[in-house]
Amino acid sequence: MIRVTLLGTAASRPTVGRNVSAVSIQREGESWLFDCGEGTQRQMMRFGTGFGISGIFVTHMHADHFLGIVGLLRTLALQGRTEPLLVAGPRGARSLLSETVHLGVTRVPFPVRIVEMEPGDAIPGDGFEIAAIEVEHGTPAVGYSLREFPRPGRFDVERARSLGVPEGPLFGRLHAGESVEVDGRTIRPQEVVGPERPGRKVVYTGDTAPVASVVAEAEGAQLLVHDATFGDDEVSRARDTFHTTARQAAEVGRRAGVERLVLTHLSARYAANPSPLQAQARRVFPGAVVGSDGLELEIGYPRDPSDNGAG
Repeated sequence: MIRVTLLGTAASRPTVGRNVSAVSIQREGESWLFDCGEGTQRQMMRFGTGFGISGIFVTHMHADHFLGIVGLLRTLALQGRTEPLLVAGPRGARSLLSETVHLGVTRVPFPVRIVEMEPGDAIPGDGFEIAAIEVEHGTPAVGYSLREFPRPGRFDVERARSLGVPEGPLFGRLHAGESVEVDGRTIRPQEVVGPERPGRKVVYTGDTAPVASVVAEAEGAQLLVHDATFGDDEVSRARDTFHTTARQAAEVGRRAGVERLVLTHLSARYAANPSPLQAQARRVFPGAVVGSDGLELEIGYPRDPSDNGAG
């Protein structure tokens, strides 16, 4: 299961109903933050995402995207954390991230690994990776893509039985891609295992102008969380500040063929009433949703004809 929780959906400054940028992504018991604006730790408590994070991935070094790291790390220390924590950011972020991590304390009581990521760099995990993607924001910035690796194809139990494979460990070895011997015969995985099935993909842009690199990365993604700071009447402002309008974000989602599109980083003008943004986006991408703080999304596996509806 992948669960995405929006913790902050406001641009630049918090409003009464929206905090600044932060997204929690949880997968198979592991959890990460993408951006960590001021007040994020309170949002984590409010919406129940927990503090057991493995890493914080900062898209760029504007204050509304990283200032929350200071308080969050203090809380983790007070809770007795000992596990290492990864803090990633774009090119040139190491110095400022290091100052942020150590602000107000002489020593952080758990290891913090700070890395800079260029587009194309990836942090590997068990069955997935988190990759930096190219965006455009007038300052060093990246977006992030959580990409699961392909899953093994479906195991044909009846076919395996017909070939004389006894149920048990040999089934597992075949499904893992290993040939086995049965009564002097070699049974190959491709005889009983179907084609690889795609993993899931979740893309988070952070702040960006609409760019082809996001379209390319988000192709076929189950979820795209995209900057939609402005409406149609502020196209020139969006261009000048390297942001995206709701309609432009919808065009990115449509071109990429994403399953779900969520808009975030709303200007204060739309914080209380985002319906104009949603209406503009839905003219292009009918299922587009303007995100709100606390919005929780569960991401299933891509549909595959051989699954017969199963994941």
